[in-house]
Amino acid sequence: MTMVKAHVSAQELVAGRYRLIEVADREPNRISWYAEDVQAERPRLVTQIAFPEPPTEDTVRRTTARILRSSEVMSALRPGRVAMVIDAFEEAGSLWTVTELIDGTPLSELLAGQSTFSYVRAARIGLEVLDVLEAAHADGYTHGELSPGQIFVRDRGPVVVTGFGLAGATLAPRVTAPSYASPEQARDERIGPAADLWALGAILYTMVEGRPPFRDRGRTEATLKGVDRLPLRTPLRAGPLTPAVQGLLRKNSRERLSRPVARQALARVLDEDPDTVTEPVPVSRLRGAYVTARASGWSRTTMIGGTALAVVTVSVAVLAATQGLPGASSAGSAPTASATVGDPANRTDGNGAGPSPSRTVPSSPVLTSSASPSPSASASPSAVASGSALPAGFHRYTAPEGFSVALPKGWKRLDTQRDDVAYRVTFGPGGDDPRTLAVTYSTKAGPDPVVIWRDDVEPSLEKLDGYRRIGEIKATTYQGHRAADMEWLSGTGAGRVRTFGRGFLLGGGRSFSLRITAPAAAWYDAADQLAMRTFLATFRGSAG
Repeated sequence: MTMVKAHVSAQELVAGRYRLIEVADREPNRISWYAEDVQAERPRLVTQIAFPEPPTEDTVRRTTARILRSSEVMSALRPGRVAMVIDAFEEAGSLWTVTELIDGTPLSELLAGQSTFSYVRAARIGLEVLDVLEAAHADGYTHGELSPGQIFVRDRGPVVVTGFGLAGATLAPRVTAPSYASPEQARDERIGPAADLWALGAILYTMVEGRPPFRDRGRTEATLKGVDRLPLRTPLRAGPLTPAVQGLLRKNSRERLSRPVARQALARVLDEDPDTVTEPVPVSRLRGAYVTARASGWSRTTMIGGTALAVVTVSVAVLAATQGLPGASSAGSAPTASATVGDPANRTDGNGAGPSPSRTVPSSPVLTSSASPSPSASASPSAVASGSALPAGFHRYTAPEGFSVALPKGWKRLDTQRDDVAYRVTFGPGGDDPRTLAVTYSTKAGPDPVVIWRDDVEPSLEKLDGYRRIGEIKATTYQGHRAADMEWLSGTGAGRVRTFGRGFLLGGGRSFSLRITAPAAAWYDAADQLAMRTFLATFRGSAG
């Protein structure tokens, strides 16, 4: 495989439509450009990828279709976290992909300018990447090409991942950045999610050590041979991140850390650090590209002004303030430790691995972005853990039906539906705001919460416009009860919403379910995430 050449010049049109303005990032066999779509008059990120051999028409057709399909699915699974590919084509022997411009800086560029990251910052970025991988793997997708150049770090908000759909584009074991290939890729074996976890480990290693665990040797074949055969150099600057890095970089894919264990290990690094404030990200060269673009007459661009902002994480100590969540000491007491992490969500993936008893990891699917919450969305960790306070602006609502939950300011009871065996109470801001919490109680539930979602609930959901389930229905535990989680999308266009549902059994046919709905495009907004987590942490229900 040869290195991709920057044979196109600035201001040259690619595909007769995209004017390349400035190189945004460069890795072996891949160059990304800040560009302008002259037809749509919009800024774009255009990426040029070298084919290892002249592509056939069939190869191009299959590859571009795979990239577009993977991008569409992943963008729906993790809105705002995966770059949407809007065009893919072949020109001059290279594969080209086009995405909307990302308001962030490639991790590879940050590493080039900063050399190393603290292990705290590396763990936080790793958790955000892991969340995207978790969604992909649950839906049957392996990234297969993950590298620092495929991760964009934003001044505000979680990272954005690009490059889905490239794996398998050619017969080559790795298309770009071979030093981040897994050993099984280096041996040209069939790969799966474990290959992405290796790449994550290699990226973590690079962030803290300033170099990849296996260096690029100039030729893809030589680099891959080193990945497969050379021993791992022990990281020297990883501190408490060392076990996670070494566990992810085990040569045998079956011995590699699972996603839940990796998540727990990364989150523990943040828990044990006394100050988990995110370091400021340098002002992206994206701004320079905008300046260049404006100088060339680019009239329809938008700009986020100001200097780079230090971003703080959302305190999620409220998650621990629940009776009997996994890791709690008992159904009536809250754990004493709190977690302040950039992305602490912990979800099982069915492989039997879960959080260790030494650490409380709340079982919640909703991700905490690294965007700073408003002052009103915070609460004292000690006060919340003791149950004496709620996040500012929340109040506890006690329903006459026999349950209670903390609601945000402005939320009220909107609707009640009843029949002989069940009731449903819906809360929300009302009006045109689609955010809701629906609490359903039944006296005729079956014995398996996964089967209830699959056989009793989902058939009716499939009748909704735009319905799409996200990932698998997952068995879990909630407040000491058997439970199952399910997520789905519904609606279309600006009205598209995303719902997380958790159902749990009380015994004797009795059950509760919580359905939390928010706009799909705003699913990761800090205020909504805090509300979602608070619902799960504060809900209390009785027999009804």
